[in-house]
Amino acid sequence: MRITSCICPVLVCLCFVQRSYGAAHHGSIKVTRNQTKHIEGETEVHHRPKRGWVWNQFFVLEEHMGPDPQYVGKLHSNSDKGDGSVKYILTGEGAGTIFIIDDTTGDIHSTKSLDREQKTHYVLHAQAIDRRTNKPLEPESEFIIKVQDINDNAPKFTDGPYIVTVPEMSEMGTSVLQVTATDADDPTYGNSARVVYSILQGQPYFSVDPKTGVIRTALHNMDREAREHYSVVIQAKDMAGQVGGLSGSTTVNITLTDVNDNPPRFPQKHYQLYVPESAQVGSAVGKIKANDADTGSNADMKYTIINGDGSGVFSISTDKETREGILSLKKPLNYEKKKSYTLNIEGANTHLDFRFSHLGPFKDVTMLKIIVGDVDEPPLFTMPSYVMEVYENAKIGTPVGTVTAQDPDAANSLVRYFIDHNTEEDRYFTIDASTGTIKTAKIFDREETPWYNITVAASEIDNPGLVSHVPVGVRILDVNDNPPELARDYDVVVCENAKPGQVIQTITATDKDNSANGARFHFSLDEGLSLNPNFTLRNNEDNTASILTRRRRYSRTTQDTYYLPVLISDGGVPPLSSSSTLTIRVCACERDGRVRTCHAEAFLSSAGLSTGALIAILLCIVILLAIVVLFITLRRSKKEPLIISEEDVRENVVTYDDEGGGEEDTEAFDITALRNPSAAEELKYRRDVRPEAKPVSRHHLSSSLDSIDVQEFIKQRLAEADLDPSVPPYDSLQTYAYEGHRSEAGSISSLDSATTHSDQDYNYLGDWGPEFKKLAELYGEIESERTT
Repeated sequence: MRITSCICPVLVCLCFVQRSYGAAHHGSIKVTRNQTKHIEGETEVHHRPKRGWVWNQFFVLEEHMGPDPQYVGKLHSNSDKGDGSVKYILTGEGAGTIFIIDDTTGDIHSTKSLDREQKTHYVLHAQAIDRRTNKPLEPESEFIIKVQDINDNAPKFTDGPYIVTVPEMSEMGTSVLQVTATDADDPTYGNSARVVYSILQGQPYFSVDPKTGVIRTALHNMDREAREHYSVVIQAKDMAGQVGGLSGSTTVNITLTDVNDNPPRFPQKHYQLYVPESAQVGSAVGKIKANDADTGSNADMKYTIINGDGSGVFSISTDKETREGILSLKKPLNYEKKKSYTLNIEGANTHLDFRFSHLGPFKDVTMLKIIVGDVDEPPLFTMPSYVMEVYENAKIGTPVGTVTAQDPDAANSLVRYFIDHNTEEDRYFTIDASTGTIKTAKIFDREETPWYNITVAASEIDNPGLVSHVPVGVRILDVNDNPPELARDYDVVVCENAKPGQVIQTITATDKDNSANGARFHFSLDEGLSLNPNFTLRNNEDNTASILTRRRRYSRTTQDTYYLPVLISDGGVPPLSSSSTLTIRVCACERDGRVRTCHAEAFLSSAGLSTGALIAILLCIVILLAIVVLFITLRRSKKEPLIISEEDVRENVVTYDDEGGGEEDTEAFDITALRNPSAAEELKYRRDVRPEAKPVSRHHLSSSLDSIDVQEFIKQRLAEADLDPSVPPYDSLQTYAYEGHRSEAGSISSLDSATTHSDQDYNYLGDWGPEFKKLAELYGEIESERTT
């Protein structure tokens, strides 16, 4: 049977003949071309050609291994008359390399073996041209050559080999894994890519679905403890599994995971354990273990003591790493009192799976008998520790106390005592080796060390290697051997304006002895001294005393420091006392009692001059003195003689510029004469001695002013100056001025003030504020001295 298909892209004809058995040998497609006929005498008429085509592609088998090129098909044009005038040209993918064409006949051949898995089809172009003119006879046409698949690729498992787990005891048909194989052949052509799965190894434990590749369990209750690992081989075969199909395989490693389906079991129902009586409390004395075939958390276990006469003496814990029960000692063992114990120990799983509860119970019980072993024990002290007491200052060899130890064994050996001299404190005591009596080896001072810790050891005489120890604390008791003393060095201050009975300081005392011998203090003044007129002491009956003033006002200028002896006694038996001296300083204070200053230079600072200001003043004075000395030195060096030479006939004028001291300078010149010329002669008396007669009163002087002529007075003074031999031998100018009559309001000058002191009270100056404090203090001191 031959099938002919034609395509007519205008002029090109492609023919392909395929035999019924599937092998393509050759083909020819003939297309009849519609032509336009030219009739003489008629006009040329163009008709659209009819184009009918069924197939536009060729097929070529892949993997052709023959010696000759593989025939693909034939191109033919209606213009080809068979005379070789038509030339066929082939272009496109693979043209000239893979596919060649006979340009005369139009036959196409494949020169190479093709692989469909690399390229499935090729697109080419065909054209017929005139061989003589090289002009195209037909337009270029496109066609496809497809590579026809053959079964040349086996299925492959790209993800293999596989590792997968499934819980043990799973139900039959439980899905384990789905495997997938791929085939590179064409799935649309034949059965080359149709894969079927089968199991080659792993039966009867597992099965595989032939179409989907799902692996499932094939048995009930697969036990991990019986077999844990399985290796399953899966095959994938194409051609739907038919004979001649290609196949590939992969391995699936399946591991059964554990579930808690096995209860713990003790290998034995009875155990026996030997424990010596010398075992330390808290130490591990034995181990026990229940076996569990499961793994991981399914084998976790907890051990407990459920009953027995040793449940109060022993305890059990679980080691999570080894899953063993660790038996420990809670109380000390004594072979002489109890020689054996019985314990019932239970081991149970901590993680249960209720799906397998029918396989339980998931716990087990065993009995453990403990045998207490007799050992030679060291002596045992009657007390775990001792506390003893001894008075300080006790004589060497004074008994402190006694320790006692006995051999706990049946032999009851004699015991020897001694002190471990590991520290310095252990050398302060001795012990009787036979009786255990501790005695002092030195004289103790409680105030230096109030407590001593020593270690006493006891050993059997028959076996000195067995030694036991006990701590002994020795408390040193106090005796009243330290007198009291002031708690600190007190800085006592009394204000200058203090009042009688004022508390200026509160003092307290300390005693190195404890409260039983020194907590009660009594303060007093030394009775052997005379009564102190300045200060007194008051015992407050609360271990304190107050210092009080006994008079009003204290002066730093008179006495700036006082000393007050104080006697202090304690309440011990017998009582002890000591004497201390308080130093009391006199200070200037504010009105509210705050101390302002206690030093002598305060008199200057109170006037408003600080230390820096005083230094500046002194520096200025030194500079002024230096200037004066320099001036005098220069003046002496330039001083000219008073006698003028005969050749020098110039007049010399000597000027003296001497300023008076002002109104306050009463010694330089008697200013009274200028004010009252008439009284000048009457008031001529010596100024260096006090006159016997009282000065003339102002009223008497004023009455005689009107009768004196000022002009006569000035002339008289001029005559005296001219005749005075003590004046220099050159001209001198003296000027006198008259102030005039006195005012009716009287003089405000202090020159004529009375020289007697007034009895006026200056206490009101203290109420004028802080600006007048110093003035009030000065007048207060003057008043105090006047009263004294």
